[in-house]
Amino acid sequence: MGPHVVHGVRPLGGAVTDVIVEDGLITSVVAGGRAPADLPTLVDGAGHILLPGLVESHVHLDKTLFGLPWRSNTAGPTRYDRIANEQRLLADFQVPIAERAGPLIEHCIARGSLHFRSHVDVQALWGLRHVEAMLALRERFRGMATIELVAFPQAGMLISDGVAGLMREALEMGADVVGGIDPAGIDRDPIRHLETVFDLAERYRKAVDIHLHDPGDLGRWEIERIADMTEATGLAGRVTISHAYCLGAFPVADLAPLADRLAKLRISIMTCAPPHVTVPPVAWLRSRGVNVCSGSDGIRDAWSPMGSGDMLERAWLIALRYGWSKDEELAAAFDVVSAGGARALDIDKYGLEPGCHADFVLVPGENLAAAVIDRSPHRTVVGRGRVLARDGTFISV
Repeated sequence: MGPHVVHGVRPLGGAVTDVIVEDGLITSVVAGGRAPADLPTLVDGAGHILLPGLVESHVHLDKTLFGLPWRSNTAGPTRYDRIANEQRLLADFQVPIAERAGPLIEHCIARGSLHFRSHVDVQALWGLRHVEAMLALRERFRGMATIELVAFPQAGMLISDGVAGLMREALEMGADVVGGIDPAGIDRDPIRHLETVFDLAERYRKAVDIHLHDPGDLGRWEIERIADMTEATGLAGRVTISHAYCLGAFPVADLAPLADRLAKLRISIMTCAPPHVTVPPVAWLRSRGVNVCSGSDGIRDAWSPMGSGDMLERAWLIALRYGWSKDEELAAAFDVVSAGGARALDIDKYGLEPGCHADFVLVPGENLAAAVIDRSPHRTVVGRGRVLARDGTFISV
């Protein structure tokens, strides 16, 4: 597409500028009103705040019940109960993944998410059906949003016969990331579990993203082993530890050597900032150089009916969970759902500078802090230089 202008926007709430885009890239940013008069208008920004595309760093799109009639949560209290309940529900579920996850992706795009990392269940119970469905959806949304798929052994990789083989098949089919889960709590063999994950990552040259709910000293020990294997395999910058509840169980002074090692190895920490468990000390981790990202986790699924798919709301929830209210703290919460996610997912050409992909969101508001607090639904979303949503409504392109 030839050059077009986004008129009168304020990048991150700053001075009014015009943004010129061409062939899906930002080619220049000039003072407001200084764009060449002969260029066609892509969007009249009307002084709105210009934000980079939001990054949904952790979501389970394949398991959503989005758009379906209300389904009461019937899961028991433990993680094992929730997994079993989900298996009962989804094993022979009649509504295809495309009819649930497809509308959810459109909904998330309309709220500004243009980059996704979705953990896709690989289980003996349904084999690779979820992977196949999500690969098709990734292709359907190509050119609108980037969707990374994680081969995720939700019910265990070692305790379930054949799952390690299914993981290999998922990676050969096109999954982008090797997933893991609770090496001790689920698979009951932490070293073998982690060795299997990192062996797969080395063999297929993939990134790693491990769900880690294991608590306290056990979880901390597992993070140390993840750091060991990251260093040994040369995967620095390509490993994410999701949830990492255990990091919230210790005084930060006790975590300093571990945090410094995570920073050195560029291991990202993903937190959804849940209200009911200990959470990683995000501000302190960031101050030590550790990258932190965030995601919605489950959205309207068998685990919980919660989740809006709005990463600007997730920034607000992060601020609420940590008691952040200063402008600079609210800006930090936004950074977690934007640049923090881009670093974790290694997104190429991310940002609002010339040379970056023309992926951005326009929201009304006085400044960035107000945008996080207000979470206006009236958003215009541009992906690769094309308008994908207006006033919070997805446009079919």
